[in-house]
Amino acid sequence: MAQTKTNAMRILDAQKVSYETLTYDNKDGKIDGVSVAAKIGKDPNEVYKTLVAQGTSKNIYVFVIPVAEELDLKKAAKAASEKNVEMLPVKDIQKWTGYIRGGCSPIGMKKQYKTFMDISSQRIDSIVVSAGKIGLQIVLSPGILQEITQAEKYDLIK
Repeated sequence: MAQTKTNAMRILDAQKVSYETLTYDNKDGKIDGVSVAAKIGKDPNEVYKTLVAQGTSKNIYVFVIPVAEELDLKKAAKAASEKNVEMLPVKDIQKWTGYIRGGCSPIGMKKQYKTFMDISSQRIDSIVVSAGKIGLQIVLSPGILQEITQAEKYDLIK
């Protein structure tokens, strides 16, 4: 069965980046990161979620953190040099990123937003993130993900 390429996959292909795709069944509605990690047989420490927040300045920021962890908004604000950052309401995610909740990839958003990856990504050989569609993940090197998204590494979790 031919797989439809997502925007994130097309960008990786265009840059001749080596990656693997993993699919999972989402009919049960369990699309949270920890459930996804279990479904694809990966350690939750290797599976990262993409969170989108807005700063006091109204700028949009992207934070890539392990699925089992929680974003520390104070640390996120400090990383972004903002007074405060707040999570973008779910209803606004598609408007700003082009992706939907549960299928938000840090690669290939509508615009290149300032992106931050948690420093824990330095301790893993491969990172799993959404491919831009619910039920589809991509596996690649954390260094390549950082390069493609122009992410800065920070301690972002509680």
